[in-house]
Amino acid sequence: MTEADRSGLLLKLPASTIITSPPPDTGLLQTTRRRFEGWSRSGYARAAGLFLAVRVVSVAVLAGMSAYRNLPFGDRLRSWDGWWYLQIAEHNYAGVQNPLDIDGNAFADAPYGFFPLYPMLISLVGKTGLPLPAAGVVVSTLAGVAAACALYRIGRLVASPRAGLVLVVLWSGAPMAITESMVYTEALFTALAAWALVGVLERNWALAGVATMFAGFTRSVACVLIVVVVFAAVLAAWRGERRWPALGAAVLAPIGLVGYWGFVAARTGSWAGWQDIELRGWNTRFDWGREAIEWIPRTLLRPDGAFPTLVALLVIAAVVLAVVSIRRLSWPLAAYGLGALLLVLCSAGLPFAKVRFLLPAFVLLIPIALGLAKRRKSTAVAVLAAYVLAGAWFSAYSLTVWKYAI
Repeated sequence: MTEADRSGLLLKLPASTIITSPPPDTGLLQTTRRRFEGWSRSGYARAAGLFLAVRVVSVAVLAGMSAYRNLPFGDRLRSWDGWWYLQIAEHNYAGVQNPLDIDGNAFADAPYGFFPLYPMLISLVGKTGLPLPAAGVVVSTLAGVAAACALYRIGRLVASPRAGLVLVVLWSGAPMAITESMVYTEALFTALAAWALVGVLERNWALAGVATMFAGFTRSVACVLIVVVVFAAVLAAWRGERRWPALGAAVLAPIGLVGYWGFVAARTGSWAGWQDIELRGWNTRFDWGREAIEWIPRTLLRPDGAFPTLVALLVIAAVVLAVVSIRRLSWPLAAYGLGALLLVLCSAGLPFAKVRFLLPAFVLLIPIALGLAKRRKSTAVAVLAAYVLAGAWFSAYSLTVWKYAI
């Protein structure tokens, strides 16, 4: 049969019998593209972008100051607590090499002062082939993006999308926010705490309970978050607001912190095992604020240098913001911020680290965010730019010039 005969036969066949190639399925691609474009224009994408932009500035300042002082830049990102987290991620708790207490004596239980979730995530990311220090920075960065999205949502719930974006910049550019790009837990804990508070504000009890549980596997300040979430959940259940989900959150919330403290207690043979490790390992203890009350006035009245003075002033500023927050914020946010601040003030042993300890108390920044969000855009941008540069300098100074623990 010639080509012409085949063409003629094809024309004589009914249309229903002609087999043609199916058109490409573009529905899924178009839907995916629309969703991505929608997300890229959303406040969450802007929040993530602002967080990453501020982090780039901060890391660049640290790199410059490290080079100026002839210090290895990579070592700055994994210094102090970072060493412990990397050791745990690589060798597990029992395999940490040469753990010492504050006096330089061998102390096998010292690694148990660090909570397990963060080093576990570093280890998981490291299985992709990334060096563990890089894996730690990746975990912190991704957690920071998650935290930025949660902070944006809280700001939007409290006031407006613009307030949410300002809050993201304030947190990611704060003094000592460099730890959000280091092998430290600030970004991870803040992400979990912020999403837990989103759950409370929106009555999403599954989110609140699960996020608080994982926060308890990250840092001890989760005790404040647990109190807020459990009280809010029990109150909602008592009022008949989705009773069983609320009670479920109340049960889930303390599992992480209580579970890890219980594990350490069983290992050490003491109910206060974790607190004992903190005392022997770092001389960290709960003193009801005595050290802060003595140290802050002494620092301000005696020439101890610029860095201690700035730390003292920043702690005082946090107290002022807490007072303002109590008046302007809903009780779950105000209670969490006040509780986190009190825990910082009432803990002794590392006075110069108090600024870093305040990073998870991000709600204290909300009154500033609300004020700046009402200003002209040019004014807000100028203030935030100066704030970010000052925070970047403070962070870099603490890692390149300051010789003590941060």
